[in-house]
Amino acid sequence: MADIQLQVTAAKGHLFIISGPSGTGKSTIVSAILKKRPQLGYSISFTTRPPRGDEQDGVDYHFISQDTFRKKIDADELAEWAEVHGHLYGTSARYIEETLAGGQDVLLDIDVEGTKRLSARYPEAISVFIAPPTMKELEKRLNRRGTDSAVVVARRLKSAEAEMAQAHCYDHVIVNDDLGKALVELETIIEKVCLNG
Repeated sequence: MADIQLQVTAAKGHLFIISGPSGTGKSTIVSAILKKRPQLGYSISFTTRPPRGDEQDGVDYHFISQDTFRKKIDADELAEWAEVHGHLYGTSARYIEETLAGGQDVLLDIDVEGTKRLSARYPEAISVFIAPPTMKELEKRLNRRGTDSAVVVARRLKSAEAEMAQAHCYDHVIVNDDLGKALVELETIIEKVCLNG
């Protein structure tokens, strides 16, 4: 009599990509959702830009040199990478694949170009675009941050217009005119996806 082996495979995790223009509050939303749902894996991006304000290495980003970043590109260690405002940003392929394979859901905070690359590599990913209520409000938020010069703010606003034109490519769009409401909308999206397997 042949031995029958039962193979139990863990359900693969879901990949959630959160994106949107600089200043829309996406980082605040991502931080809040991670506090509410600590079981979510969060991929910390690599970047060559210097830390802003009280940002910490290994918490907000992995801050690395241009040379180290280029080595990661050459070794095919990044699921996506892009140059944004003169700095390089990238996402670890190993982290995503190992975490999803282990059955854990993963959340990424990625720019629009990165989302395109990741969606092509992981077509089952769920993409969410965080939009500002208006461009005027976005300009106010960027100026209120006080971390960028007028030239950089103008550049970010120009980028934001191009990014807003890509919103229709996303599975979901959340307008962040109220942080609490936007957070509930994102949590609802995540819950529905997780419930439906």
